[in-house]
Amino acid sequence: MRELEYPFDSEMVRSKKKRLRRQLLEDAASNFIEKKIAILGGETTQDIKLMLELFLLNYGIKPSFWESEYNQWYEDGMFPNPDLEEFEPDLIYVCTCIRNITDFPDISDTKEMVEEKRLAVINKFIGMWQHLSNTYQCPVIQNNFEYPFFRLMGNKDASDIHGRVNFVTMLNCSFYEYAQANDNFYICDVNYLSASYGLEKWADPYYWHMYKYAVAVPAIPYLSFNVANIIKSIYGKNKKAFNLDLDNTLWGGIVGDDGAENIEIGQETALAQTYSEFQDYLKLHKQLGVLLTVNSKNDEENALAGLERPDSVLHKDDFVNIKANWNPKSQNLAETAKEMVLLPESFVFVDDNPAERAIIEAQVPGVAIPEIEGVEHYIQTLDKAGYFEVTSLSQDDLKRTEMYRENAKRNQLQASFTNYEDYLKSLEMKGEIQGFAPMYMSRIAQLTNKSNQFNLTTKRYSQSDIEDVAKDSQHITLYGKLGDKFGDNGVVSVVIGRIDGAGRDELHMELWLMSCRVLKREMEFAMMDALVDKAKEIGIKKIVGYYYPTAKNAMVKDFYSLQGFTKIEEDEEGNTVWEFLIPDNYEKKQHVIEVEG
Repeated sequence: MRELEYPFDSEMVRSKKKRLRRQLLEDAASNFIEKKIAILGGETTQDIKLMLELFLLNYGIKPSFWESEYNQWYEDGMFPNPDLEEFEPDLIYVCTCIRNITDFPDISDTKEMVEEKRLAVINKFIGMWQHLSNTYQCPVIQNNFEYPFFRLMGNKDASDIHGRVNFVTMLNCSFYEYAQANDNFYICDVNYLSASYGLEKWADPYYWHMYKYAVAVPAIPYLSFNVANIIKSIYGKNKKAFNLDLDNTLWGGIVGDDGAENIEIGQETALAQTYSEFQDYLKLHKQLGVLLTVNSKNDEENALAGLERPDSVLHKDDFVNIKANWNPKSQNLAETAKEMVLLPESFVFVDDNPAERAIIEAQVPGVAIPEIEGVEHYIQTLDKAGYFEVTSLSQDDLKRTEMYRENAKRNQLQASFTNYEDYLKSLEMKGEIQGFAPMYMSRIAQLTNKSNQFNLTTKRYSQSDIEDVAKDSQHITLYGKLGDKFGDNGVVSVVIGRIDGAGRDELHMELWLMSCRVLKREMEFAMMDALVDKAKEIGIKKIVGYYYPTAKNAMVKDFYSLQGFTKIEEDEEGNTVWEFLIPDNYEKKQHVIEVEG
């Protein structure tokens, strides 16, 4: 919904929240995932909750909430709480603020006394965080502290150990150290948000004394939007790629008219420097695994000439896909998505032309289309939108651009073969299939939340969920890695089965997914072979599979049939149940991957 995308109108969002909520819930195209969120508040949280719900619905997440009583964040989080335990939250948000610090340093305090006060605050929070982790085993989002709205010592407040600014800085650094050492714990950077919004407006005392809001009411949508970005990242709703215009977007001018030598890029003019800074910002995203693609109305020769300038930050090799032609950009984007085996909704379309943006919005639903105006504002607009919010960063993320480039080489090789099996054998594929291992937990959780097309049940797991399943003797878990002579694709497939049945001889499949970038390479059959081997080891006689249709996973509707399962049940909504009776003489289904494990 355009009204809830950055930059949004805060006042409109607050005043129209009921209408916006109703529209989102009535959207027949929405395929919501449902999550239970507990909010532990050190301030009034009612409006924060309402705004958070809107932004989450817009991301395809339907939340239900449990709220602590006002300023009962510690009591409800630290001590036994039957109501919260019965709620069984999927995620906990601790919405505290500087008003919850009750013992700041005094000017007369010694260094040791200041340190005691710091430790008292930190230990209180750490004790609660550990209790939440042990009791609820779900992700926790914690606000850091905004700076005080006054400085008793002026500038020295930041450097003197007695200053409140200094004290808040030390507390925040301790929060960050805990976040670095503990998975499933995330910082909501209120300190940055308040600075960006304007601390004086953010911390207006009127709203605290009148309503007990530590954040000014007009700023609440920005706080809730920020929290929603963390949550949608945890549950795999991030975007994956930029789809970039060239003329007046990556450089100033029109390369076909002005010539590559005359476009604005480099360091010669202030405008050229601004475009170069924007290109540098985009290139930094490759470190996060964000993919860069081009979608330009240009002759390809002209487009490449612009990218080949020595003072251009971005060059041809930085992009995994380039479409420079005179076709409609909606067609180019759809073809790019198909070639990369991504959904169109994985893309952020960046184009200075409002007419092109309108066409994409009308013809390619789900694509993010930021309203960019003035190259000097491009970075801020994209950055604050939170399209690529990082909550985990795996080795596969760091190598993603190279993986897609390797895929292009595989496609080129395939074109030279007339026999597909010969092509697969020529790849010299090597697979690794094992039970879930600690080093891959982050990537496995990431896959469960990102994979939509080759995903039979689309059940979502946080990293703590994955860790729990891995330790549970009542489950069989498998991850699959796949590499070949062109490179390593990393972890590409995940299987989770629950042991059940009267004789504990049935395996019920709770999750079966695979990354689409390894489609048609027989990895799904290799996973089936490994699953059968593991099942037979522990006396499983029957595997029961489930397929739950969504708007995106039609490609695996007949997956179980291809694996030799028999359909035993189907309801009016197309949900199907399948069974596979494991024969004593089971024959391996794949013969082109050398599998270890």
